Amino acid sequence: MSDETIFSVYWFYKVTPEYRRLEARDRARLCDGFANAVETHSDGLTLRGAYSLVGLRHDADFLLWLHGPSLNAAQDMAVAVRKTGLGAYLETAFTYTGMVSPSRYAPEHAPAFIKGEPPRGYLSVYPFTKTHAWYQLPFERRRALMAAHGVLGQAHSALVEGRVATTEATGYAGGAVATAVVAPATQPRGSVLANTVHSFGLGDQEFVVAFESDDPAALERMVEDLRAAEVRLYTACDTPIFLCRRKSLRGVLDDLA
Repeated sequence: MSDETIFSVYWFYKVTPEYRRLEARDRARLCDGFANAVETHSDGLTLRGAYSLVGLRHDADFLLWLHGPSLNAAQDMAVAVRKTGLGAYLETAFTYTGMVSPSRYAPEHAPAFIKGEPPRGYLSVYPFTKTHAWYQLPFERRRALMAAHGVLGQAHSALVEGRVATTEATGYAGGAVATAVVAPATQPRGSVLANTVHSFGLGDQEFVVAFESDDPAALERMVEDLRAAEVRLYTACDTPIFLCRRKSLRGVLDDLA
């Protein structure tokens, strides 16, 4: 992974009722202006995808997911799209900001979008925060719990991800320490891409989690299985959860009518 800092932003918008009352030609003109602003104000940003949430969430209609090395560029684009004609009919429902950071527990792990994996058809994204008690656990205990969590996730992953050796102490006052090594899978067994970015100090959440798959049922099965991990005991918040369908930008805007 490059030493360059990469930011990842998730902008959820909701269209106002007034927009849907406009004539079709007026809506088309506004959508053209909005799409042009996104396409021409990139300034080093990559649009991972535009996603429709119509019929999937009641409080957001579409998502733009972008990433790049400059948070200034991301904010400038947010301003640019808000100044478009369509921007006057949009409410910002949710905004999440994160950055790519090496995992403390599995340094080889990185978001799929950093590894060059193409986006998938469906996205499940949500903010995530751990409890204070989690950070009071000894590091080796946390690493062991995350390794167990990783084993559950690997069964659903579209990528092969090795796991570093982990140690789990059976006692922290002079007790014995047992070491467990989790071998990497020889080939992918699932269809889900994982994209987790750090958000400490950048928002209310500590992480932003984004899972991708062409099969929404695969997303459901993986998240359900991960609920059985012991590390789940240290989850403070992992909602709201947004299920999003990836389309062309123009296709997403057409859904707003």
